[in-house]
Amino acid sequence: MNKEQKNEVIELLKDKFSQYNNFYVANTESLTVEQVGKLRRICFDKQVEIKVAKNTLIKKALESLDSSRYAGVIESLNGVTALMFSADAKEPALIISSFRKSANTDKPILKAAFIDGDVFAGNDQLKALTTLKSKHDLIGEIIGLLQSPAKNVISGLNAGAKLAGLVQALEARAEA
Repeated sequence: MNKEQKNEVIELLKDKFSQYNNFYVANTESLTVEQVGKLRRICFDKQVEIKVAKNTLIKKALESLDSSRYAGVIESLNGVTALMFSADAKEPALIISSFRKSANTDKPILKAAFIDGDVFAGNDQLKALTTLKSKHDLIGEIIGLLQSPAKNVISGLNAGAKLAGLVQALEARAEA
C-alpha cells in the first residue's frame, strides 16, 4: 500500500468517525472466512457498517480528529481490528453477543466501544453495552415520569369531587 492509498484510507476513516457518534473496536482474529462473512451479513442486515483497517491507519485518523477524546480507543488498537459503525449505540453489542451464541465461540472480542463521547474499554463491558437504552427510550421514560404526578393530581381532584358529592348525599339523608 503506497502513501496515497494510506491517506485515502485515513480520510475514509476520518469521515466515518465524524459521521457516527457510536463505534465499536473488535478483534476478529481466529474467525474463519465463513464466520467473518456471516458476521458481515448480520451487520449489513442490521445497518451496522463493518470495516477492517490497519491499526496504524486507524490511530492516525483518530489522532488527526482529536487524540485526547479518543485516547481510550487508541490504547485498544492491537491485533486484528474490525470497526463497527452504527447510529444505534446498542446494536453492535447485540450483534457480537448473538454471533457468539450462534457460533458457540468467544469471538469477536470487544476491545473498546465509543458511545456518545464515552469509552467502554475491554471485553467485560459487552454485557453492560447490551443493556444500554437508546436516547428515544430514555426520553419516553422521562416523559412518562413527568406525566405521572400530573395524572395523580387530576385523578385526586376527580376523586375529591366524587367524595364531596357523597358527603353531601349523606348530609341530606341525615337531615331527612
